[in-house]
Amino acid sequence: MEVYCTRPSCPRPQNYFPDLDDSSLLKTVQQRYCKTCGMPLILSGRYLPVRLLGQGGFGAAFLARDRYTPAMRQCVAKLLQPSVSLTPAQLKIAQNLFEREAAVLEELGNEHPQIPSLLAFFELTVPSLQGGGNDQFFYLVQEFIDGENLEEELAVKSKFSESETVEVLREILKVLDFVHSRGSIHRDIKPANIMRGKNGRLYLLDFGAVKQVTQTAGTVKASTGIYSLGYAPPEQMSGQEVYPATDLYALGVTCITLLSGLQPTELFDSYRNEWNWHSRVQISSRLTQVLDRLLLSAPSQRFQSATEVEAAMKHNSQQPTVVVSPPTVPTPTPLQTNQQPLTQQPPVPVPANPPGNLQSSPRGAFSIWDILGGAAFTGFEGGLLAIALTSLLPSPGLSMGLLGMIVGGLIYGQYRRAIEQTEMLTIGAGTLALLWFFPVLRATATGIYAGSPIAGVLFVGWLGALGAIAATAIFRLIYKLLSNVF
Repeated sequence: MEVYCTRPSCPRPQNYFPDLDDSSLLKTVQQRYCKTCGMPLILSGRYLPVRLLGQGGFGAAFLARDRYTPAMRQCVAKLLQPSVSLTPAQLKIAQNLFEREAAVLEELGNEHPQIPSLLAFFELTVPSLQGGGNDQFFYLVQEFIDGENLEEELAVKSKFSESETVEVLREILKVLDFVHSRGSIHRDIKPANIMRGKNGRLYLLDFGAVKQVTQTAGTVKASTGIYSLGYAPPEQMSGQEVYPATDLYALGVTCITLLSGLQPTELFDSYRNEWNWHSRVQISSRLTQVLDRLLLSAPSQRFQSATEVEAAMKHNSQQPTVVVSPPTVPTPTPLQTNQQPLTQQPPVPVPANPPGNLQSSPRGAFSIWDILGGAAFTGFEGGLLAIALTSLLPSPGLSMGLLGMIVGGLIYGQYRRAIEQTEMLTIGAGTLALLWFFPVLRATATGIYAGSPIAGVLFVGWLGALGAIAATAIFRLIYKLLSNVF
């Protein structure tokens, strides 16, 4: 049987013991030691690491087997052993965070099916390889989730569909609702910390940065400086208090990352200090509004709980038109902690004009491509309707009046989001069919472009589209110039 040494500095961590393939001996042997560095291999007398799963600056994770279970159950043994030199105070903070993760897993994981359960937490003291002292190692053992995380899944898919992203959003909202109701904030929501098991269930992992809520008045402390760059909101990056809305912001970033296949740093415009993701994805305006509100820079303007987000999504799924306004909520009570940051994090600027601010644009902002595309559709449709109305109605004035009313209705429908890309294509195709199947209309089109009715129709339609695009662009230019002046 292969057993992996967990000492970080071991030059040859792989060990092979043929006699341990005997299950009866495996369950009775007292201990085995690394053949290279002498490190005890059977952790807490029970868990046998078999391979390295991953490692970072503060430790490593190993796939292990529990020898005291009938099927040698797989589990994950996490080791705290910082690879960087820390002061005694910083090391104490790291140990407290590690112990906190174990406590949270014990409290939450054993009660929620989408959080791994804690199996063991212990300390191991062994002689140092340098001699003259001892090394301390801290371990926690948790349930093993067989599957792949969403970061790995995204690397294969390149993008998630809207329905797949909504599934992730809804499932993690359920977990966060439970976590927040127990007085904890996860503080590190990202694709790498969401695992999809082979059973299809989504799990939330890595509670090492979890922050507990305390209600002791007058002891406000800064948040510990632990977060994932790009996913953390301004209040967390600047070391301020964190809230349930802090996790919801990170979940919003996770969703736009999955939808676009891009990293947060590619979606955030640092020059304008705002998110620039609308043009990178094609999703419903309803989901856009929910994500925009999750991504607002001020915690008080975001949804205040996972329940609010879920309620907004249910409401949006039942309504053709959605108007989302910020909730009237009391000022959030800052979460407290007795921990000091490992390093002081510099404050970051808060966006003056947060992307997709739903206060100023209840239906979601229109991009320049939305506006020009809508103008092209309106001009094209107006050209086709002009052919039809002038052929069917005896009075030119009546034709132009009716045409103006219809075009105005199309513009209003686009503004209200009642007419979007699918509806535009359907309306355009229907009008073309109308012109083709009515002989009198086909005759009029033939007169416009001799010999080819369809060419005449398309000529007028494209001419109208180009005219509408030009008029819209000129109007926007004049509007911007006047805005700068006044």
